Amino acid sequence: MPKPRKSLISLQDRPYYHCVSRCVRRAFLCGSDELTGKSYEHRRGWIEDKMLALAKIFAIDICAYSVMSNHTHLVLHVNEGEALNWDVKQVLERWHRLHKGNQFTQKYLENKGMEEFELASVYESCEKYRKRLMDISWFMKELNEPIARMANKEDKCTGHFWEGRFKSQALLDNAALVSCMAYVDLNPVRAKMETSPESSTIIYIDTQLKIDPFPIVI
Repeated sequence: MPKPRKSLISLQDRPYYHCVSRCVRRAFLCGSDELTGKSYEHRRGWIEDKMLALAKIFAIDICAYSVMSNHTHLVLHVNEGEALNWDVKQVLERWHRLHKGNQFTQKYLENKGMEEFELASVYESCEKYRKRLMDISWFMKELNEPIARMANKEDKCTGHFWEGRFKSQALLDNAALVSCMAYVDLNPVRAKMETSPESSTIIYIDTQLKIDPFPIVI
């Protein structure tokens, strides 16, 4: 029996996770369909743009990623300390970049006078949003749902685009983290989407571990 998501993601044990989302019905994320000759390469830009935009909102860092023809790999780091340091206004502003919030959170950001019960509602909403903004499930939901809608619209079809929910695996030590990032980096090479790791874009991250920051090929 599948385990509930909350039992698979525990920030007390480890803040690093490898997440995989896979398509159904021979759907394409990017690349070309050899049977029809149709190119879906532009969808890579959809995913990358959305993913990087979400990283600026959530307290979640993207350590490495690869977008394959029918699935994605992401290595994510939950920066709980950053989220806990946000004040009420910062939390609400970030959440409102994704959703409208409610009448009280909107009123708070407009700097209007508020009753005590309204402020109590704002503070309650703030803590709820704060938890969501450092929640991998919410990050993946905000990433995958818009991509599915865009792809279905382009394909002129309805129904599931992703094969259920994303799969996640905790990376419990430094060796697991580095090995997973190397695996993700080399995926496009194994699939012959790239000729070498050097042909991919290079970013630099600080993993916040007791190892030096190092270049990650994505």
